[in-house]
Amino acid sequence: MSIDRALVDAALAALTDPNTGRPYAVAKGVRNVTIDGDNVAVEIVLGYPAKSQYDAVRAQVEGALAAVPGVKSSRVAVRHEVAAHTVQRGVKLLPNVKNIVAVASGKGGVGKSTTAVNLALALAAEGASVGVLDADIYGPSLPMMLGIEGRPESPDGQSMNPLEGHGVQANSIGFLIEQDNPMVWRGPMATSALEQLLRQTNWRELDYLVVDMPPGTGDIQLTLSQRVPVTGAVIVTTPQDIALLDAKKGLKMFEKVGIPILGIVENMAVHVCSNCGHAEHIFGSGGGERMAKEYGVEVLGSLPLDIGIREQADSGHPTVVADPQGAVAATYKAIARRIAVQIAERARDMTSKFPTIVVQNT
Repeated sequence: MSIDRALVDAALAALTDPNTGRPYAVAKGVRNVTIDGDNVAVEIVLGYPAKSQYDAVRAQVEGALAAVPGVKSSRVAVRHEVAAHTVQRGVKLLPNVKNIVAVASGKGGVGKSTTAVNLALALAAEGASVGVLDADIYGPSLPMMLGIEGRPESPDGQSMNPLEGHGVQANSIGFLIEQDNPMVWRGPMATSALEQLLRQTNWRELDYLVVDMPPGTGDIQLTLSQRVPVTGAVIVTTPQDIALLDAKKGLKMFEKVGIPILGIVENMAVHVCSNCGHAEHIFGSGGGERMAKEYGVEVLGSLPLDIGIREQADSGHPTVVADPQGAVAATYKAIARRIAVQIAERARDMTSKFPTIVVQNT
């Protein structure tokens, strides 16, 4: 019995990506369908990194093909392709960096840096090429969190190579100064240093560059949001009203400069006693949901107030690499995957498709 190609195509067209809620075919994710006797081969290409989801996607597609009359076996290959997506108007993409994700908070002390590093590691664990930039000139924490020591090397005296920790590329002012040396700089010096770190680092073919923003809405934040090609921003907050008040200011700053808000991460949402198991909302509850509803954005996920998260970050082995199979690491990965999906659904950057026009005297 020969296989009807139309039935195969119909079966594949009916499949919905559980991570996006949209058919694979809509995003041109069904490719290279071939029929050889009673065998069907197909390639599923996701627009976001999701290595942990490959087996589930493969099983889903194989199950659909098995229901097609005449199909006795199938070969389903699953992979991902991350594209560069549009950024705010008038700002060009950085060389070798497809997408920049700003992780911000209006207030300090909400666990933003820990969240940014774990999200970067989570994206890398899902198969992406990832870098992380410590944009907190006055209080750099990236070297300690990633357990990286040393200084970046310069191949030409003008640029520097990123250091690497746990599979992610990284740069920070903390690599260039003594650990206990304060940065007594005014705003213009700090913003200049940030731009140098960003543009003079030889990033190597990044799918995502996660930027750990300093808290607040001052010079550094404004410079980055106006001059740096940011694909989208993630707001980190606790459920506490005071933190939410400042988080809203950060969200509005990005909106004013045309940077999409990818969503809100609610940190320290609940504390579970390690002795008795009692759960308590120390900083209140539901704050992230209320803020998301007010501004029409998504709550990407909620993280607990857990001593392990702090201890692992301080030791240079953040949760995603210290306990990759744990519940908290799974939450970070789910949030990172949701961020990647949000980016994949946005318009692609097409500037590289246009030829460069040069006007000269003839």
